[in-house]
Amino acid sequence: MILKTTGLFLATALAEIIGCFLPYLWLKGGPMWLLIPAAASLALFVWLLTLHPAASAAYGGVYVATALVWLKVVDGVKLSALDWAGAGIALLGMSIIVLGWHDEV
Repeated sequence: MILKTTGLFLATALAEIIGCFLPYLWLKGGPMWLLIPAAASLALFVWLLTLHPAASAAYGGVYVATALVWLKVVDGVKLSALDWAGAGIALLGMSIIVLGWHDEV
């Protein structure tokens, strides 16, 4: 169940990040058509949120880690050891929240 939930959170984070990144590119001089996949990505993000289990505040941990990987891979930002440590702590917190769902899910 944890892998399935984490996968859902990862897909949700990617949809959110892409939906926000494409308008950013447009604002920086990119073509206007970028707004079409951006809107589709944000619509997907909202739909994916409806699939999250109750108390899905755990999504935040996956979002933080995904955003840092995006910064490194897409934007080429050099991340520090503290960035990675923070992502690890956020994912640990997410895992603790998800482990507490065994009675609810």
